[in-house]
Amino acid sequence: MKILLTGAAGFIGMTTSLRLLARGDTVVGLDNLNDYYDVTLKHNRLARLTAHANFQFVKMDVADRPGIEKLFADGRFDRVIHLAAQAGVRYSLKNPHAYIESNIVGFTNILEGCRHNGVQHLTYASSSSVYGGNTKMPFSEHDSVDHPVSLYAATKKANELMAHTYSHLYGLPTTGLRFFTVYGPWGRPDMALFLFTKAILEDRAIDVFNHGNMQRDFTYVDDIVEGVIRVMDRIAASNPDYDALQADPATSNAPYRVFNIGNNNPVPLLDFIACIEDALGKKAEKRLLPLQDGDVPATYANTDALRDWVGFVPGTSVQDGIARFVAWYRDYYKV
Repeated sequence: MKILLTGAAGFIGMTTSLRLLARGDTVVGLDNLNDYYDVTLKHNRLARLTAHANFQFVKMDVADRPGIEKLFADGRFDRVIHLAAQAGVRYSLKNPHAYIESNIVGFTNILEGCRHNGVQHLTYASSSSVYGGNTKMPFSEHDSVDHPVSLYAATKKANELMAHTYSHLYGLPTTGLRFFTVYGPWGRPDMALFLFTKAILEDRAIDVFNHGNMQRDFTYVDDIVEGVIRVMDRIAASNPDYDALQADPATSNAPYRVFNIGNNNPVPLLDFIACIEDALGKKAEKRLLPLQDGDVPATYANTDALRDWVGFVPGTSVQDGIARFVAWYRDYYKV
């Protein structure tokens, strides 16, 4: 297949692209290479992709409407994996307009491109952050997600609503994947695993929010990629049992689906830190701080729907995943 993958120089985007290329797909990778974090890391990820004959890189912002229109018209893509977004809960408190441009305007451009150019299936990144103020555990796609606690979360919820609209009006099959705290080699420098590893190796204290009383459903990047590709391969379909009188948020009478993709195993933050300490052979100095605005104390994915749809659930342990990340980090930074 010929696949457009946005956010190709990102952490998940690079790893997904490599898997698609390895199985023989043609990938057109789009990224704006912005400076939200270290651009050198993005260029080094990209270098791993441009070595492949079946990979083409396009430097472009998804908010560039004329550029995206031309890209779709010229590209004639079979399927689209949309991973490009302005990420980060905390950054959204300081720079809200970046989220509207990338996550709302950009997503509209992708939907329009798919609609007008015969794309068979749009698979896009949502986020566990859409669960916001929900306290019922584990988080289920069948529960309401109407109480976001950050603008980032609100934009991801908006993406799901926008996708449903296009599925309903134009018959465009769309599938949203709610990622739960993705980590692993080549990961983002603004994420906890990267920040903690760097600080511990540099003998600096780490910031531990909510005084350590946090739980996250940490999900290893290879598991995420497996789920993304399996979902892309199975085109979203309407739910024949959908009942509008008892509406299910995860399905529809349109070709629309939403799935959690998480490890189904919430890990206390202090246990996660202990795994990093074990992998590094070094103890962390912890600075205990209150819960940050926009953050939630716990995430926990119910993955039954994903298992039933594509026969897969993530399963990499945090011990194995962290060990792989630390090995990559030491090699990449020559530590």
